[in-house]
Amino acid sequence: MAEVVVVVGAGSIGLAIARRIGAGKRLLLADLRTENADRAAEVLLDAGFEVTTTAVDVSSRESVEALVEVATGLGDITGLIHAAGVSPSQASPGTILRVDLYGTALVLEVFGGVVAPGGAGVVIASQSGHRLGALTAEQDRALALTPTEQLLALPMLQPDLVTDSLHAYQLSKRGNSLRVMAEALRWGRRGARVNTISPGIVITPLARDELSGPRAEGYQRMIQLCPVGRAATPDEVGTVGALLLGPDGGFITGSDFLMDGGVTAAYRFGELAPS
Repeated sequence: MAEVVVVVGAGSIGLAIARRIGAGKRLLLADLRTENADRAAEVLLDAGFEVTTTAVDVSSRESVEALVEVATGLGDITGLIHAAGVSPSQASPGTILRVDLYGTALVLEVFGGVVAPGGAGVVIASQSGHRLGALTAEQDRALALTPTEQLLALPMLQPDLVTDSLHAYQLSKRGNSLRVMAEALRWGRRGARVNTISPGIVITPLARDELSGPRAEGYQRMIQLCPVGRAATPDEVGTVGALLLGPDGGFITGSDFLMDGGVTAAYRFGELAPS
C-alpha cells in the first residue's frame, strides 16, 4: 500500500516539512478551510507531489475521525504533521484551548490508534510554552494524561482562571509538549514515534498577524534582542521536522525541540528577562 503523510493545517510550516519528506508518498492536506488546502495542493502538485485534500475541524471528534477514515483509505499512515492552531491575536482564550490544546490531544489520540509501524509524527508547539511559569507536578500530569474528552474540564483551565489569550496559548503549548511525551509511550507500542517542535517567531501569515497586532512591539523586541537577531523561515523548521520524521531521528521520541533563535535564553538570562 501507499505510504500516507497527513498534514493537519495547510500552513507554511506544515508544508515546509511535507516538502522535505513527501517525495514518493501520498500527501493528505487537511485544513479547516478547504480552499487553503486546495491552494497549497496546487503548488505541491506542480512540484511533482501526489496530493489529496480534505477539510477538518480539529476541535471536533467526528471531524478528526472522518479525517482518519480518509487517510487510511489512501494507504498506510507513516507520517503525521500536526500544524493546525490559532494565535493569541486571532482568538479568545476558550477557542485557543479548544483548538490548540484539546484539538492536539484529539489528533494524537485518534492517529495514535492507526499510525503504521515505523511511522512518526510531529506536533508544532511554540516557544510560548517554555515561557509559561512552572506548573505543579499534578498540573503537568493532568495536561499529559487526562482523557481527551475531560481535558477542558480541568480546574486549571476554567474561564475564571484563564482570562487572557496569551495565557491560554502558553498553557496549550506547554500541554502539547507534555501530551506528546505521554503519547510517545502509546505510539511506541505500535512501533511509532512522536515529538514536538517549539518554534520561535517564524515568518508566516499567522506571525504577520502577531507582528501587526496588539503585541507587535513585544514580538519586534524578541526578534531584535534574541541571540540570532532575526525571525526564522518555515524551511528552517522543515529541516528539524524532516529529521524527526525520518530515519536519522529513529532514536528520538517524546521530545520537544525548542528552536527560537535564543529568545527563551534571553528571557531567562538576558536582556528580555523581566526587570
